[in-house]
Amino acid sequence: MIDPVELTANLVKCPSVTPAEGGAIKLLDTLLSAHGFTTTRVDRGGIANLYARWGTQGNTRTFGFNGHTDVVPVGNEADWADPPFSAIIHDGRMYGRGSTDMKSGVAAFAAAAIDFVTESPPDGAVVLAITGDEEGDAEHGTTAILDWMAENSERMDVCLVGEPTCPNHMGEMIKIGRRGSLSCQITATGVQGHSAYPHRARNPLPALIKLLDTLATTTLDEGTDHFDPSTLAITTVDTGNPAGNVIPASARANINIRFNDAHKGEGLLAWIREEAEKVEKVEGVTGVTFSFKTKISGESFLTPPGDFSTLVTQAVAAETGRMPELSTSGGTSDARFIKDHCAVVECGLVGQSMHAVDENVEVAQIVQLKAIYRRILESYFA
Repeated sequence: MIDPVELTANLVKCPSVTPAEGGAIKLLDTLLSAHGFTTTRVDRGGIANLYARWGTQGNTRTFGFNGHTDVVPVGNEADWADPPFSAIIHDGRMYGRGSTDMKSGVAAFAAAAIDFVTESPPDGAVVLAITGDEEGDAEHGTTAILDWMAENSERMDVCLVGEPTCPNHMGEMIKIGRRGSLSCQITATGVQGHSAYPHRARNPLPALIKLLDTLATTTLDEGTDHFDPSTLAITTVDTGNPAGNVIPASARANINIRFNDAHKGEGLLAWIREEAEKVEKVEGVTGVTFSFKTKISGESFLTPPGDFSTLVTQAVAAETGRMPELSTSGGTSDARFIKDHCAVVECGLVGQSMHAVDENVEVAQIVQLKAIYRRILESYFA
């Protein structure tokens, strides 16, 4: 049997800060190959990715797991109680960058998959799609694997993403969808001048402030059946102006919108531009213009409650004693790409310390998560 705790520790010891592979993908490639999986490196754009299949390709049931081995930077290493890639265990918790997000999840589903196909080979196939580009731009990670799968007639019928999904306790939540994410840098451009002679300048700040106020105080929606209300956050405002007596030529602000299935990204961008055009015509700010740099990281999506989510919730309840909430909360994940390929659900451990200094995971949760994944596999192929 594969020990998921030992495997987690070995993965944490790999310094795989995006886009560095750090040895994590190679470790999993070697392990899965040694246990009967056919593995393929699907590297693209300097990113290491791994596709592993047990079972034949073709008209057969295929269960997929997805996860990532890349991690966010450690920040100031001196702030850590222990070295961030040491995987030291104190008082039942393993410490290290990626211990929660999400090398423990990858270790749990890899261990569960290996033991399952070894001890009770299913009538079907098990696929592991593991990327090194989830914490970065995500342009050459799971999308690269899915592109390769399409080119090679590979598929998954359902996919479970092993991201941390529980706020406080194991088993309390799984994700059946995610909100969309849109980022927009707004630049207001006017004319620089002396603050004592404002009539000779075109101050971009009142125009930008007026636009930001409109955007921030507008209720985007009241929420939908499976989603909370959409939110808009102003994240930066900057003029780059060191002088107190100079009206700047331009000013910038960044906003981020997390939106539900009442919206599409392009529709929200059109709304922002329409509001900007209104401000450009307001007396007192005429002559100031707006420009935009935008990125839609993902649209909102939902895997409607059904057979797959029921199978996962029953397995979680059986192993934890809790019936998980079906949620769409949180940020984005690679499930936003997989939802175009097959039904996808996210199920993982408690994520309280992810991305934090002294990130850590309760060792017992890793063992429990492997048991959940093993039960899911058994139920799916029963």
